[in-house]
Amino acid sequence: MKIDLTGKTALVTGGSGELGRVMVRTLAHCGAAVAFTYLNAREKAQSLLAELRGGGHKALAVRADITQGTQIEALRQQVAGELGDPAIVVTNAVIQYAWTSVLDQAPEDYESQFRSCVLQNVLMAKAFLPAMIRKRWGRVIGINTECLMQCWPNQSAYISGKGGMDRLLRVLAREVGPHGITVNQVAPGWTVSETRRAEGRPTSYLNAVPLRRWGTDQDIANAVAFLASDLAAYITGLYLPVCGGNSMPTV
Repeated sequence: MKIDLTGKTALVTGGSGELGRVMVRTLAHCGAAVAFTYLNAREKAQSLLAELRGGGHKALAVRADITQGTQIEALRQQVAGELGDPAIVVTNAVIQYAWTSVLDQAPEDYESQFRSCVLQNVLMAKAFLPAMIRKRWGRVIGINTECLMQCWPNQSAYISGKGGMDRLLRVLAREVGPHGITVNQVAPGWTVSETRRAEGRPTSYLNAVPLRRWGTDQDIANAVAFLASDLAAYITGLYLPVCGGNSMPTV
């Protein structure tokens, strides 16, 4: 068996980021036509677009603020017009900020996390699910985090947004399941990506990982590709930690 997404269009938000780029490449190499969004990283987005098209892949880069409904609607129209309605939507974009304690975290940070984690998924669902419902096939894959289960100090704003995202997507899985659409989440642990390959890494984290190795951006992209495929056709409502067992849900 192999993952074959030929004939499908995939859309990845935040596709110009380090993890996003690997997911975009992986979905393209599985045969999908891939659209991805960026906000400020125009040069990286254009470089990735040129790479994909140079390799013979159908691809599209769109600048969009994923917290703004009007921009999501414009995104929908552009992707549908150039590549066709996306059957696979990966909500990867997130607003970044410094982590600190509840007492010191700015209230605006909680609002930004709500907008990028919860509102993004609401707006993307409203824009892209109707076409999936008509075709009775679709995949929604949210990128969450292992932090959701850890609740360590200084994570409050980040996981408050990711927690809302988790509950939203589980409800969505129940609502659209009858239409042949799956809704799942991939939750990375500490992931080694392009920048982190050259940086120091805390051994204290690695010592707690049962597999005793660092996760990579490709590990995350592989999980996304699997959930996007027909191999995962009977999996929905899943929160999947991809963290070497560092965060392990138990019954």
